[in-house]
This record gives sequence, structure tokens and C-alpha cells, in this order.
Amino acid sequence: MTYEERLAWLKESHRQLIEKKNAPIEGNGVYERWENPIVTAEHTPLEWRYDFNRERNPYLMERIGMHATLNSGAIKWGDKYVLVVRVEGADRKSFFAVAESPNGVDNFRFWPRPITLPEWGEPATNVYDMRLTRHEDGWIYGIFCVERKDHSVEGDLSAATAAAGIARTKDLVNWERLPDLQSKSQQRNVVLHPEFVNGKYALYTRPQDGFIDAGSGGGIGWALVDSMEHAVVTEEKIINRRFYHTIKEVKNGEGPHPIKTPQGWLHLAHGVRGCASGLRYVLYMYMTSLEDPSRVIAQPGGFFMVPEGWEYVGDVMNVLFSNGWIKDDDGRVFIYYASSDTRMHVATSSVDRLVDYCLHTPEDGLRTGLSVETLNKLIDLNQK
Repeated sequence: MTYEERLAWLKESHRQLIEKKNAPIEGNGVYERWENPIVTAEHTPLEWRYDFNRERNPYLMERIGMHATLNSGAIKWGDKYVLVVRVEGADRKSFFAVAESPNGVDNFRFWPRPITLPEWGEPATNVYDMRLTRHEDGWIYGIFCVERKDHSVEGDLSAATAAAGIARTKDLVNWERLPDLQSKSQQRNVVLHPEFVNGKYALYTRPQDGFIDAGSGGGIGWALVDSMEHAVVTEEKIINRRFYHTIKEVKNGEGPHPIKTPQGWLHLAHGVRGCASGLRYVLYMYMTSLEDPSRVIAQPGGFFMVPEGWEYVGDVMNVLFSNGWIKDDDGRVFIYYASSDTRMHVATSSVDRLVDYCLHTPEDGLRTGLSVETLNKLIDLNQK
């Protein structure tokens, strides 16, 4: 190709990718997956990747590589469906960027520039997986993982520490960085509840012993803090525990902030177990009480979503992860999830269907005998 032909091909291919129509796939009745990934590394603007000056870049090479788009926070912004995407470059560094869609299922376009996030304390080596919460105090908060080198073992180049970074905004462009969450343990997967609870900010936490391992951390925690400007966890209780031989035996963590319904708060979370091919990440749901959001009232057994087909394949295999969903005024729910740490997808459901799923799916009996007993009860009902 000539320079001009290659330039025209790049622009046309990018346009076709962004404008590609998506379609739902009929499934299990709880939700519909959609056929195509909604945001990939190839969706990022060409201006981020190519120098279009012919003298500086005569072969029209990609100068800055984009590797993956994953684990996106989500929010309705006017009439647009907006994701704060974790974009990972070829250099393994992640950053946040905003992509918006007119309908929530396709035509996602990135805003012109990535988010410029102020630093706090020691500059982060990496940041990722932002949860967005439009809080009743009037701010939109983003809580994300901050990765730094573990200086207690300088010689180990894989040793890192995890902290929950906090920022807030009114326009998704200008962000005020607040101090990291202070806690006795390392934290990641921290999520802000959208309402005050007893006059305090409420956080879903995930205490862990190390950067990766939950260790003695029992599961998804609950903590009340006086201020987000200096958020300090003094007391923490586990509200959604890990159990042996389940989908969340290794670790679990809250996904996006819960959705309020007349029957209770809907929660989407991820669970991790070990298997022969490594760690398997799946999504699951539970519900908590309106009167006390820390009290679980429903726990459907097993997973809600798992990698299917080519979702299993990617940079980190056998992983589904979600930290963003959007509830529309008509009750429709858009569930944004990443597969194998590589690309973003969407599934759609409704508040009514998700509540029905949570309230009427049997709990995990935690042993084979009770699983068979539960199955036989359903068979008996269907034979009447």
C-alpha cells in the first residue's frame, strides 16, 4: 500500500469496527449476552496509536500500542451509556479512558483524551478497575486499585502492594484525587454504596493479606467511614463469605455498586477458585436488605455468568470480571463485563428478572448430597 492507501484503510477499518451493529443471543432467561465485544483495543482512537505526520512516520507504523480494554466502570450520562474503561498499553501500564454509546450495546466511541488522574502519595506504578458511584452527596466517585512496588522486598520484581485509590468528579473530565483508603490490610475491589448509611459513607471492601492472595481475608467486607476526603476503615465485618469447594473458595470481591430495588439491593460480584488450568473467575449475585444493606437476604447458588466459547481465550484465560452496570428508568439492566482481561462485552437483563433469579434460585448446600436433594425437589415439582 502507498501511504495514502494505508491511511484510508486504517480510517475505514476503524469506522466499520465502531459502527458494527450488535445483536442479542437468547440464553437462559436470566439475561441475554450480545454477539460482539463492545470495546476492544482496536476501538481506541487512531490518534492515540499513530503519528499521522508523514515525515515523522513515513511507513505509518503504530507508535503506541494498545493491548486490551477491560474491567470498566459504568454510568448513565444524560442519554448516553458511558464506560470508564481500563485501557492497557503494550507497555503493560493501564490508564482510564471514557467511551460512550447512544444505546449501550454498540457504537462505543472514546472521548478524545484519556483521563488525566492526579497522583497521591507515592506515584502509582499502575491503576485499574475503577468502580463508579453517583453518590447522594452530589459527587461521582471512582474507587480503583493502586499498584505500587513492595519496597520491603526490593529484589523481588514481582512484589507489589495494593491500595484503594479514591477520586471524585462532576463531569468525568476533571478529577479530584483524594487520599487512598486507609485500612489495616491491603485493599482492592472496594466499592462505595450510593447512599449514606446512618449518616456515614458505606464501603464494600475486600481485605487481603497480600497483593494477590486474600489469605485470611474472609470475603466481601462492609465498613462505615466518616468522610471520603480522609477515608479510614476502623471496623470491618465480612458480609459475603468464602467457602470451601465453591466458586469463591480462593477469593471474591464486589463488582459495581449495588442496584436498589423494592425487594432489596442487587449485588453483582466475582468469585475465584483454583483449577487445573489456574484461577477461574466467574460472576455471581446476591441481595441485601433495604433496611440494613450489610445483611444478606438471598444467595443464589453457583455462578451467574462464566466464560463461554472464545470468551475463555485471552491475555489471562478463563476469566469473567465486571465492575460496571447501568439500570435504566424502565428497569432494563446493562451488565458490562470483560473476558480474559482482554475485551469488553455486554449482557442485558431487567431488575425484575434479576430479583426473581436471586430470590428463587436455590442456595448452595455446600455438599453433593444437598445438591442432589435440591435437584430432586425440582424434578418432583415438574412431575406434578
